[in-house]
Amino acid sequence: MGNSMEYTLGLPFPASGLTVLAVGAAATTMGWLATGRLLRSLNRITSTAEHVAVRTLQQRIDLDAPPGEVKRLADSFDNMLDRLDQAFAGQDRFIANAAHELKTPLAVGRTLVEVAVTRPTASADVKQLGENLLAVNERHERLIDALLPLARAENAATDRLPVDLAEVAGAVVQHMDQKIRRKDPRIRRTSERAPVTGDPLLLEQMIRYLVDNAVKYNLAGGELDIRTGTTAAGAYLSVGNDGVPIAAHEVSFLFEPFRRLTNRVGSTRGSGLGLSIVRAVAHTHQGDAVAMPRAEGGLTVTVTLPRAP
Repeated sequence: MGNSMEYTLGLPFPASGLTVLAVGAAATTMGWLATGRLLRSLNRITSTAEHVAVRTLQQRIDLDAPPGEVKRLADSFDNMLDRLDQAFAGQDRFIANAAHELKTPLAVGRTLVEVAVTRPTASADVKQLGENLLAVNERHERLIDALLPLARAENAATDRLPVDLAEVAGAVVQHMDQKIRRKDPRIRRTSERAPVTGDPLLLEQMIRYLVDNAVKYNLAGGELDIRTGTTAAGAYLSVGNDGVPIAAHEVSFLFEPFRRLTNRVGSTRGSGLGLSIVRAVAHTHQGDAVAMPRAEGGLTVTVTLPRAP
């Protein structure tokens, strides 16, 4: 009787254990599936956010999922991207309209002054006044031409195409040949391939400002050193020149808009935006621009960008 009771009471324990294991396995499987689906959705949101931050505002998550917190998060992110895209498009239109509205009267004023000073009856005082007005007008035009690329570089979602900094630098130097020769510099070039992915127009403007800045502040007969290549940090472009000595603590100010060092040759002719544009373009392409004073005087500015695959 005792053995029978022990055997009868012992039957439920193996069965209940298997039931618990089965229920646990089913719960684990369902939890794993639910967690996997949730993580896939979150990974998709994260991937899209990273892609948007680096490349373009055109991509959307467009999550196909049942209503829930994750779906609401994805839809809210898409709505935010729509508003940002519209804001940047409106800003681009504003920049284009501002360029037209600002440059048109300057062009008209320049034409009127040029006509006035070239008249046979124009006196010496009128001609001198006209030359001063033309100089002021030219400075304003250069300022507008510098402000517009700065605005675009800081706000535009750039196109991404293969670009070799060495090729662009060579083309820029060739195009600026006459301006460079006025200073009669000793040109040193080390042209190794520097492949990057970015907006060709913005990168060309960046290099043009770098070379123009180096030529403008170079001493007559000084050295103009242009180097391109790759390192472990990425593809780089380096432009150096001879000039007045610059203290290390003054270098950071050169990248701020409208900041110029008054002891630099040619500083009164600049807009104070050249290196600001260079750094803005570099940041737009996930890179950076740094400057180092040269021991013998002058400055070397190096732009480093992520190397193209």
